[in-house]
Amino acid sequence: MKYDLAIIGAGPAGLSAAIYGARGGLKTIVFEQALIGGQIVLTNEVENYPGFEEILTGFELGEKMKLQAQKFGAEIREETVESIIIHDSDKEIKTSEQNYQVKAIVFATGASPRKLGVSGEERLTGRGVSYCATCDGALYRGKVVAVIGGGDSAIEEAMFLTNFVSKAYIIHRRDELRAVHSIQQKALKNEKLEFILDTVVQEIIGENQVKSLSLLNKKTSVASELIVDGVFIYVGISPNNFLIKDILQLDNQGFVVTDDDMQTEIPGFYVVGDIRKKSLRQVVTATSDGAIAGFMAERYINGY
Repeated sequence: MKYDLAIIGAGPAGLSAAIYGARGGLKTIVFEQALIGGQIVLTNEVENYPGFEEILTGFELGEKMKLQAQKFGAEIREETVESIIIHDSDKEIKTSEQNYQVKAIVFATGASPRKLGVSGEERLTGRGVSYCATCDGALYRGKVVAVIGGGDSAIEEAMFLTNFVSKAYIIHRRDELRAVHSIQQKALKNEKLEFILDTVVQEIIGENQVKSLSLLNKKTSVASELIVDGVFIYVGISPNNFLIKDILQLDNQGFVVTDDDMQTEIPGFYVVGDIRKKSLRQVVTATSDGAIAGFMAERYINGY
């Protein structure tokens, strides 16, 4: 099948590219193997996206973007992309269903939660270890949990958990949080939150369910055990780059290097959103990336 523009990934960046590409007259197709709307769908509250004074859920915002892309004619297919083949001018995408010939690609596969890499983490995932407070928070009503991390996501999700839990510990390896000031101020006023700084998790303990965490204070070298019912991990993200790691230039962390127009070293191949090397990963920057890529793809295809 032939299309002008193929977008791989239907998060805010991919859907924004679809809106601009389809609105620009390109025959546009979007592939997504997981959640239409991307990781934003798992976010309970979005309060910093311009134009919406009321707080939206991530699902609501993602649904609005999907419907807008479809309104302009973009096709969205729940197919797994298995490989990308670059020809001299055109490009080929092989999915679990069929092959597609396209003129331009916008790659928007995002990033996934990074693992702690400690004993017990993998074995107890789904048994007290979680990477999504919005998904699993209600399971811990009246219980005690720990949140690992000190960035925006960790603190925001810890505050969300206080809607259910009796107490949430925030464990961070540095002596101060990395979250923006406004988020920190809200967290410090939350009586259900307790902060454990300069501390790392050495092991997640439990047979069939999380029972406790083995901790080590980095400054004092004092080890301790913290009794918890669950642990939520927010220690960064890893780029979902397996499809393009041998095709495009990556930085030392595996993120794709582009220019300001989202263009890679391959003409007509654009990369947007969380998988791109950038300083801020938010919904608003993802949609900006997508808009630029969709616009530039239309210029590329039409030869100007």
